Amino acid sequence: MEAGVFLALNETTQPDLITQAARAIEERGFHAIWVPEHVVLFEDYESKYPYSADGRIGGYGKGMMEPFTALTYLAAHTSTVRLGTAICLITQRNPVYTAKQVADLDFLSGGRVNLGIGLGWLQEEFKALGVPFEKRGKRANEHIEVMKALWCEETLSYQGELYELPDCVMYPKPVQAPHPPIFVGGEGDHSLRRAADLCQGWLGASVEPEAMAERITTLHGMLSDRGRAKDEVKIYTLPNQRPDADRCRRLEDVGVEQVIHMVRLREIGETQAALDKYARMAFG
Repeated sequence: MEAGVFLALNETTQPDLITQAARAIEERGFHAIWVPEHVVLFEDYESKYPYSADGRIGGYGKGMMEPFTALTYLAAHTSTVRLGTAICLITQRNPVYTAKQVADLDFLSGGRVNLGIGLGWLQEEFKALGVPFEKRGKRANEHIEVMKALWCEETLSYQGELYELPDCVMYPKPVQAPHPPIFVGGEGDHSLRRAADLCQGWLGASVEPEAMAERITTLHGMLSDRGRAKDEVKIYTLPNQRPDADRCRRLEDVGVEQVIHMVRLREIGETQAALDKYARMAFG
């Protein structure tokens, strides 16, 4: 099973520390580096964060770096490790600009991008950006279709319910063919359907192995209904716990292909020690 590293890049993670950490991750053979997205956060909000008992998001300081800016920096200081978003909030974004950033990053990195996408949960953030919170599922599907067309077609247009695009051309194209793999985040049936319909991966978070087995069975049933093979959609997960060898083995047994754990960036010696411990657990 592959092992990935999640980095919560914020105002405390200085550029030299990020560079050293990225090189340490690559040197130890980790498969991918993943970064999150929230363009603004709030001290007070009514929305409920789905991955904590109290509905509050923590562990990111006062804010996060823009993911494609951060990944481009990481790409410049690495050569083999894959670079992913966990997750990019595509429903808050213009799909043309998102497609452009992904394509350029894939071009500059030599084809190393994994695009993890999600619908978003922080309603206050949508309001700050002037984007409707409603119809996020429909908007996500249309944005995925727009991005695929921009990556794969020479000249294109798009007409959807929520988005339209006149004839246009976008270059450079991504290095990966037909395009960088898209991993949909979320644990409900709607996320699994989106993965089965439109994506190349599913990225579940905070799901224990027993529940993961049920979700994977459901996903495989959806893929079969659509005439797609099981291996057409990769299965990754980001547990909400510290690395644990037994849990990772159980996740692998039910079909997870990559486990992604957060490694904190405070001091490079501490980070390297955490990476060494994680690598021993993951790779033996």
